[in-house]
Amino acid sequence: MKITYIHHSSFCVEIEGKVLVFDYYNGTGVPSCTYHGKMPKYSKETPIYVFSSHSHRDHFDAEVLKWSEYYLDIHYIFAKEIKKKLGNSMLRRLGFTEEVKEKITYVKPGEAFEIGGISVETLLSTDSGVAFLIGASGKTIYHAGDLNWWKWQGETEEFNRYQEETYKRQIALLEDRKIDLSFVVLDPRQEQNQFLGIDYFLEKVKTGYVIPMHVWKHYSLVKEYQDRQKNQETRDRILMVEQENQEIIL
Repeated sequence: MKITYIHHSSFCVEIEGKVLVFDYYNGTGVPSCTYHGKMPKYSKETPIYVFSSHSHRDHFDAEVLKWSEYYLDIHYIFAKEIKKKLGNSMLRRLGFTEEVKEKITYVKPGEAFEIGGISVETLLSTDSGVAFLIGASGKTIYHAGDLNWWKWQGETEEFNRYQEETYKRQIALLEDRKIDLSFVVLDPRQEQNQFLGIDYFLEKVKTGYVIPMHVWKHYSLVKEYQDRQKNQETRDRILMVEQENQEIIL
């Protein structure tokens, strides 16, 4: 596999001629943290699978639909909530044809299906939309979207309890699976709770490599996580991203 870190939670994974693209947006959706990563260019015939876990502006941009003007074999797998954001009127206003709409598959949590020669399963996000579990060319890839153990100072006990219980239920669905590559949230805004979700994931899930994401350019946080004493047994499987359009070969 060849992995390209575009920025934030957006990655390209190349695997035996197929390209999986996760949560692409153009980097300007959140003014307080601007990115400049670019989508790599592939041949027109390359099978492209574009996954968008939810409609938040740091995970989705309708710009991805324009890629269909170049790529001949492109599939869009969008969380169903994105359908509400796009709508037929917006698609028409943006100049997208009925042919483009037919390339979009909208998904809900708890679904499993095949599309274009790959398998797709979805989990319920603790925030919005879905997380993805993808099977392609004999490999299994997990992308969390915003599925995380969100625990915030100042939130109600009820909110934080829901986050914990929902996260644990969803991760339990992965405990009997063997995953080759996982993209998991590590968000510095959670302060003392920033490691909760990724710690629990590594404790419960049999995964090969893990790439922390959603770090808001706080790349030193990944190094800090690697170096923690409790992570020494898994340190070599925690991969660090530290610049936009960085490439990793596995």
